[in-house]
Amino acid sequence: MTANHTDASEEKSGREEEPTDGELDSPEEAGSGPEPGAPPELEADGLDSELLESALDPDDVAAAFDEEADGGGEDADETEDEASEGDEDSEEQAPKPKGGKSTRRSSTSIDDEGEPGDPDTKVPGMKTMLSALQWAFQDEEGVSAELLEKYAEHARLLLEANKTLNLTAIQTPKDVAAKHYLDCWRMTRLVPMIAKRLLDLGTGAGFPGIPIALAEPNCSVILVDSTRKKVEFVQACIDKLGIPNARAVWARAEDHLAVEKVDIVMARAVSSVRENVRTVRKVRQTFHDFVMLKGKSWSREVRAAERETERLGFHLDTVWEHELPDELGARAILVYRAPGGAGL
Repeated sequence: MTANHTDASEEKSGREEEPTDGELDSPEEAGSGPEPGAPPELEADGLDSELLESALDPDDVAAAFDEEADGGGEDADETEDEASEGDEDSEEQAPKPKGGKSTRRSSTSIDDEGEPGDPDTKVPGMKTMLSALQWAFQDEEGVSAELLEKYAEHARLLLEANKTLNLTAIQTPKDVAAKHYLDCWRMTRLVPMIAKRLLDLGTGAGFPGIPIALAEPNCSVILVDSTRKKVEFVQACIDKLGIPNARAVWARAEDHLAVEKVDIVMARAVSSVRENVRTVRKVRQTFHDFVMLKGKSWSREVRAAERETERLGFHLDTVWEHELPDELGARAILVYRAPGGAGL
């Protein structure tokens, strides 16, 4: 693994201005519905054993990843935001605050969101999934066999549910192991989490919240999403895997932060840096750090968001770049100090 601890100001001044990426994500707009409540439990035990034991080829690694689509800069982003206001997701959404925007999954930074898979797709067996995880983590220190087994269990639950839910476009074992679990786990190497309260904004299928909660049992993780079916799936995984330091909440992150303070807000594959800080602008005093997991074009997002982050009082404190194995992609972990963490 090649990792660089980069000063954000040097990165910004050392590059020529480039156009920002156009946002390709599909909005999850709110519909009418009941107030968010405790999500019902799912029957996670009802999985077909023969299907689970069938194996996908772990060497079938997708060649295309993190393909960027160049847009027209900030003005183009604003135009697309306005044009998408009328679209609605067919899945049940948490009630939308008056005048607010919904949390949106991004396909421009980390490619983990996609259409549901074929119901006839075979889920990799435990042995195959565990082998892929061992390959992905082979150069990492401090990773227990028990942790990789838990990751493999969650991966199989994810791929089984993905047949009918829109959870992930990443489905081959090696891709899942490196792009989901290794990518999320590396955040625990950079950000101190012991005795901290973390909120996973727009958790989707449970990333990065579930891998982090399993790796750091001494922290508390709240996994928040505005889509009820995804929250039900995440809570079912938490119950099935027995993760006592994690819980799923059906709500909009900004609404939840208004009633429960945390130490760290983290976001992975959730819109752009600029849109992320806008999302939490009204509750930015309720947490200390905003950690975003980004793809190879993180510097473009940082530059495009510079004016907005400064206006809202966010300071880019740390950038940590790293590479996934087997040339599966470049990654970056951005740590923004939020106004609520000023002086700490």
